[in-house]
Amino acid sequence: MMGSSLLLAQFLCLLLFHSHSQPAHSSSNFSSSVQLCPRDQSLALLQFKNSFPMPSSPSTFPCYPPEKVLWKEGTDCCTWDGVTCNIKTGHVIGLDLGCSMLYGTLHSNSTLFSLHHLQKLNLSYNDFNRSVISSSFGQFLHLTHLNLNSSNFAGQVPPEISHLSRLVSLGLSSNSGELMLEPISFNKLAQNLTQLRELYLGGVNMSLVVPSSLMNLSSSLSYLQLWRCGLKGDLPDNLFRRSNLQWLDLWSNEGLTGSFPQYNLSNALSHLDLSHTRISIHLEPDSISHLKSVEQLYLSGCNFVGSNLDLFGNLTQLIELGLAGNQFGGQIPFSLGKLKQLEHLDLRNNNFIGPIPDIFVNQTQLAWLRLSDNNFQGHLPFSLRNLKQLSRLQLSANNFTSQILNEFSNLTELTELDLSCNKFNVQIPFSLGNLKKLNSLKLSFNKFFGKIPDSFANLTQLTWLDLSYNRLTGLPHQINRLTGLTTLFLSNNQLIGHIPSLLTRLSDLNILDLSHNFFNGTIPSSLFCMPSLHYLLLNNNLLYGHISPFLCNSLQYINFSHNKLYGQIPPSVLKLEHLKVLMLSSNDKLIGNISSVICELKFLEILDLSNSGFSGFIPQCLGNFSYGLSVLHLGGNNLHGNIPSIYSEGNSLRYLNFNGNKLKGVIPPSIINCVNLEFLDLSNNMIDGTFPSFLETLPKLKVVILRSNKLHGSLKGPTVKDAFSKLQIFDLSNNNLSGPLPTEYFNNFKAIMSVDQDMDYMRTHNLSTAYVYSVKLAWKGFEVEFSKIQIALTILDLSCNKFTGKIPESLGKLKSLIQLNLSHNSLIGYIQPSLGNLTNLESLDLSSNLLAGRIPQQLVDLKYLQVLNLSYNQLEGPIPVGKQFNTFENGSYEGNLGLCGFPLQVKCNKGEEQQPPPSNFKKEDSMFREGLGWKAVAMGYGCGFVVGVSIGYVVFRARKPAWFVKMVEDSAHQNAKRLRRKNAPARNGGRRH
Repeated sequence: MMGSSLLLAQFLCLLLFHSHSQPAHSSSNFSSSVQLCPRDQSLALLQFKNSFPMPSSPSTFPCYPPEKVLWKEGTDCCTWDGVTCNIKTGHVIGLDLGCSMLYGTLHSNSTLFSLHHLQKLNLSYNDFNRSVISSSFGQFLHLTHLNLNSSNFAGQVPPEISHLSRLVSLGLSSNSGELMLEPISFNKLAQNLTQLRELYLGGVNMSLVVPSSLMNLSSSLSYLQLWRCGLKGDLPDNLFRRSNLQWLDLWSNEGLTGSFPQYNLSNALSHLDLSHTRISIHLEPDSISHLKSVEQLYLSGCNFVGSNLDLFGNLTQLIELGLAGNQFGGQIPFSLGKLKQLEHLDLRNNNFIGPIPDIFVNQTQLAWLRLSDNNFQGHLPFSLRNLKQLSRLQLSANNFTSQILNEFSNLTELTELDLSCNKFNVQIPFSLGNLKKLNSLKLSFNKFFGKIPDSFANLTQLTWLDLSYNRLTGLPHQINRLTGLTTLFLSNNQLIGHIPSLLTRLSDLNILDLSHNFFNGTIPSSLFCMPSLHYLLLNNNLLYGHISPFLCNSLQYINFSHNKLYGQIPPSVLKLEHLKVLMLSSNDKLIGNISSVICELKFLEILDLSNSGFSGFIPQCLGNFSYGLSVLHLGGNNLHGNIPSIYSEGNSLRYLNFNGNKLKGVIPPSIINCVNLEFLDLSNNMIDGTFPSFLETLPKLKVVILRSNKLHGSLKGPTVKDAFSKLQIFDLSNNNLSGPLPTEYFNNFKAIMSVDQDMDYMRTHNLSTAYVYSVKLAWKGFEVEFSKIQIALTILDLSCNKFTGKIPESLGKLKSLIQLNLSHNSLIGYIQPSLGNLTNLESLDLSSNLLAGRIPQQLVDLKYLQVLNLSYNQLEGPIPVGKQFNTFENGSYEGNLGLCGFPLQVKCNKGEEQQPPPSNFKKEDSMFREGLGWKAVAMGYGCGFVVGVSIGYVVFRARKPAWFVKMVEDSAHQNAKRLRRKNAPARNGGRRH
């Protein structure tokens, strides 16, 4: 559904109300010295208006009222703004308070309901704070027009509305989303409101209303708006045949079924929107030809039968046509060029290919053209130059590669131009500076290079400018002339030099993103006193120096990570009372203590001070100062003392990372209050005690990393149902844990038993901004920093402990496991053949144990296995051959004196064959059957999994995410260090201390 349709519907509703608000007997044009308005009605109006105080944040309202006309006691209320009186009796019969910034609860005893003579009432575009619509509205028995659209009402629509039998127009659209209309109330409304001509119920929950009951509505109905009402079931096709129906809007009722009629459609119908329903629409000549009266046709995301788009070219009366999201392929049909009256054309999110045909020669009325998210390529059509009325042009997410035509300079009415996510590989043309009415320009995710043209300084109407993800090297000289700019994205370019102080003259700027460039020098202190700035992103540059004091209190998001800043955090940062995100990570010369004053930032959601030089104690209040804190990352500092011991109930923590500090003590049991926790990394500290088994009560936990601490004792197994059922990464390596391997936990690792095809990254959700999780892990023999953790990554690392006993056969159920490391323990027995079922395994390390017997032939089937280390055990017999085993070198097997065969120099005896130990493990266990395996997901980058996991970038755009995975390994983030391995004797397990 196009947004323009919704706006147009709301505008018409207001327009229709106003057109009826000036009756012949209105006193608005009546001049008389006689006071008409009865005193009781005048007082009632004043008391009603005064019951709503002036809101503290007028900007939250969807519109602003016209110039205010005061209601003054002692004057004739019939002269007041928005009041209409009967010229004979003086009774108030019309009240128009639409868009009057009324805020608060509308109570049932309000003096409004004493105005019994009201015929027309408009309270739309106010904020009644989720009030219930009062049953007292049923007292307005003379009411013909009631408009409560966009007023933030909630609860049930009262059945008393059905008492308003004279209603001609009823508007309840666009309220809180929790406004409901139950079947009983709807049926009464349909039965009693027999004069109803206009019914606006968009966004009202009608999920229990049977679609067939719509046929009971007044036969006079001309406007019916039912978008996003949750309607389900078959829609009677006779609804489309109603003789008076002009406007029918059903978009986004995804459970609505039925069939669009192929004959006898209403000749009055001019607006039809069936987008995102399941109503069948047959693309056949008979079914399309009878739409001759329809001027606005929206069929996006529909259930089409057939694909003959040429038929739409016969509807020459069309003014608006929306066919987005239908998977139509091939080229755009030339017949659409016959639609000479067309003003809006939306073909987004289909599979159209090839160059855009020159079909726009005669479509000189076109104002909106949306062709984003297709597979167009080549040059832009020359006929675009004819679209002199074009105001919005959206061509993003295609494959255009040719130069941008200078003909764009003819499109002087353009207010929005979106060419993002294409393959333009040129300089930005100077002529774009002629489009002086532009308020939104998006050229991101291309290969534009060179300097941003100085002509951009002419675009003084711009509010949104996105040039990110290109190869731009310079800014326009007079960028300060863009005084209306609220959003400026310049990230991921090649901009160099100092941050220009001219940017600080953009006083309306709300978002400034200069991240991932080559800016150097100090951060201009004037950036910290911009009154409207909410988001400031300077991360991943070469900036140095102290952070200046913040002189304005507007900032909500600060990201200065990955620079060369030094000194202490200025105290003024901790006074930014609206701050939600503070990220200063990877500035290794930022020093000092973390002040407990930080706990006064009550709205903080993300705090990332990792990989810097902070020292001292972690403020104990960080565990319970804010219910909104979701990310707390203090890893890679010099912090000491204890982990914060108190985590309050109801907290929102999802990501908790204290790795790489000097923390002591035990893991606090109050972490069980972090019921939303997904990620816990306390590695590389000096934490003591036994394994914190209480973690198994956290239902969302995906990552547990307690590597390199002083944990001891055995893992006793789960005490609650579904313990660790969502766990994907479990790393307890380099501790002093003992006893048998935790078989019972392995049986609960359900998330590792099924293969996840999701190529996205672990991140926070439902925050004001996303935060992508990061982690340092031992990966295939290297220490690697994963700046992003792919959801499909699964690791089990229990190496360098004192575990004893056998490898459990149940490990073979963990089918999505990518890396398994049980090395440097004292494990005995055979290598389980069931490990051959780990078909996604890329790294297997069982070295430095006491394992005996032969290497199972089943391991040959691990076709993605890159790293194999079985060294320093007591294995014997021939080494299996074939597939990945042909790629492993001597180091995989050294220290096993009984092994023979390739690649070792020791040859096997003739006739010696592989005899694997017996196994009763079921290869096709129905509980753990996999669907599409990792091999299908990994295809395309083969064994290069580490590149796909640790590198990439995911960008979410408006309405639909656009994916851009950068498969380039960044050595600066790898920080790869070969783990030291000692040639320990096999007899004692070769444990590394």
